Amino acid sequence: MDQQIICFGEMLWDRLPSGDMPGGAPMNVAIHLTYNGISPLFISRIGNDVLGKKLVEVLKEKGIATSHIQVDNAHPTSIVKANIDNKREVSYEIPPAVSWDYIAYDEQVAKQIAQSKLFIYGSLASRSKATYDTLTKYIALAELKVYDINLRPPHYSPKLIEQLLSYADIVKMNHYELIEIMSWFGKVISQTEAMEYIKMRYKLDKVLITRGEKGAILLDEKGFVEHRGYRVEVADTIGSGDAFLAAFLSKMLKGEGVSQALAFAGATGALVATKSGAIPQFSDSYILNFIKNYSGSENI
Repeated sequence: MDQQIICFGEMLWDRLPSGDMPGGAPMNVAIHLTYNGISPLFISRIGNDVLGKKLVEVLKEKGIATSHIQVDNAHPTSIVKANIDNKREVSYEIPPAVSWDYIAYDEQVAKQIAQSKLFIYGSLASRSKATYDTLTKYIALAELKVYDINLRPPHYSPKLIEQLLSYADIVKMNHYELIEIMSWFGKVISQTEAMEYIKMRYKLDKVLITRGEKGAILLDEKGFVEHRGYRVEVADTIGSGDAFLAAFLSKMLKGEGVSQALAFAGATGALVATKSGAIPQFSDSYILNFIKNYSGSENI
């Protein structure tokens, strides 16, 4: 599919009890987009080290161009310790001053962004001034901006998240993140009211909330669309939200209806949660068969 999609942000290794696995939300989204027949450009930065070279090899294996992966001689490739004691709510220990904290502006990349269809960015890489400054220059050039909120304490502030929201056209977050953001405004209101508030406050086209096994809900100019979700045996939830977003955007770009897109995206995220790590792959036929045969009786 010939769509110019840009993903911007961190690439790293998730350190799990079973071993190190490729990760970082923007990289996960980029990889899952390729699974859905879209060839994104990915902008990031690695250290000049063995771990960085291995991440580049992962991208090459997945068919993602590596021409926009910068190499940093001063800062290492990132390793993040993932705590999966609670499989459904993974927490992370993220070290400071790693390579993706220093993504530099590139004029050639800027030209490609100006010609792109979608620009996808998150929260974590913006914790540093260097990467945030680069991001804001790129965002100004993008046609349609998709903000994938990933609140990773203590690597954000309300001010930063609000700044990133102000740039977005489409925002995706989970239901816990929605509650936290609303608490900044002193509001304890229903989920749908909160979505309407966020959409209006930041002049968004779409607000997309994931709710784990309880599915997802979308608010756009036509109103609310919900999907009930899928109950599965969870290995860990690393990458599930990223897989969901990539699947949803791919269906949106292909012109499919919102209900169908939510169902497919939810199934993709649920299936990813049944496997360890962020980037397991499932064919379209496998996902559609899962949806067709889903009874809602799976054990959790």
